[in-house]
Amino acid sequence: MSALKPLEVGAMFWPWFDPARTLAELKKVGVSCGQLGMSGQYELGSEAAAVWKKALADEDFHLVTVFAAYDGEDYADIPTVVKTVGFVPRATRSGRLARTFALSDFAAELGAPGIACHIGFVPEESGTADYIAIRHMVTQVCDHAARHGQYFALETGQEPAHVLLSFIKDVDRPNLKINFDPANMILYGTGDPIDALGVLAPHVVTVHAKDGDWPPKGVPGALGTERPLGQGAVGMERFVAKLKEVGYQGPLCVEREVENLDTRLADMKMGVELLRGLIG
Repeated sequence: MSALKPLEVGAMFWPWFDPARTLAELKKVGVSCGQLGMSGQYELGSEAAAVWKKALADEDFHLVTVFAAYDGEDYADIPTVVKTVGFVPRATRSGRLARTFALSDFAAELGAPGIACHIGFVPEESGTADYIAIRHMVTQVCDHAARHGQYFALETGQEPAHVLLSFIKDVDRPNLKINFDPANMILYGTGDPIDALGVLAPHVVTVHAKDGDWPPKGVPGALGTERPLGQGAVGMERFVAKLKEVGYQGPLCVEREVENLDTRLADMKMGVELLRGLIG
C-alpha cells in the first residue's frame, strides 16, 4: 500500500454499499485514504474484516481510522446528545465498552493504525462519579488499543479545548489522541476552532475537514447547522493555514453528514477539490 503524503486529502465514510462499491465511490470523489465509520449494528467479525481487507488492498486505499458509533445515539440537539452519546450514559457503558474493544480488534485485522469515537460531554468537575467512570473507560480502551499498536482518538466539539486537554492529561496514556473537527466546535458552540487547534495541536493525529454555522441565538440547546466545505463559519483558508503553522502533517478527511447520499458525495468531491487548492 502506498504511503500517505503530508496533508493528504481523504474522506470520512460509512459502509454505504458493500466494501468494494463503497471504495469505488470514494475513488470517484477523488480520494485514496480515509476513515471508516461503523454503526453499532454492523457486524465486526473476522469474515467482515476479510472482505474489507481485500477491498482495501484491491483499491490501494489507505485506512487511517475506524470510528465507532453506538446504538441509541441521537444528535437531535445538545440535551439529547448529553443523554445518549458515547460513554456518558450510565446504562449503556458496559455494552459500549465491549463494542469499542471489538472495534479495536476489527481495526487491527484491517491494519488500521487507530480507532476513534465521540465519548460524549466530558464533565468539567474531575471529582464526580461520572467523570471518574468515563476516565476509567477511556483508560481501558487506550490499553486495549495499545495491544494492537493503535491510537484511540477523541473527537472534538462537545467540550471546550481546555476541558478536553485537561482530560487527556488526566487519563495519561501516550496513545490517547485527538481527531480534530473544526465544525464541531462551531456546531456545539464550544469555541473558535482556530484557537482550539492551537491549544490541542500536540495531541491531534487526524483531522476532519467539515464546515458549519453557529447555533441560532436565543434557542437553548440547539446545535448549529452543518454546511458544505467552504460555506460555513470555519474559514477553511484560515484553518488550513493554522494546520500548517502548528506543523500538522496527517490526513485531512472531508466529512459531510447530509442524509442524501448523492448530495453527500457531490459535496465531498467539491470539498476535496477546495482543500487541494488551499493546500497547494
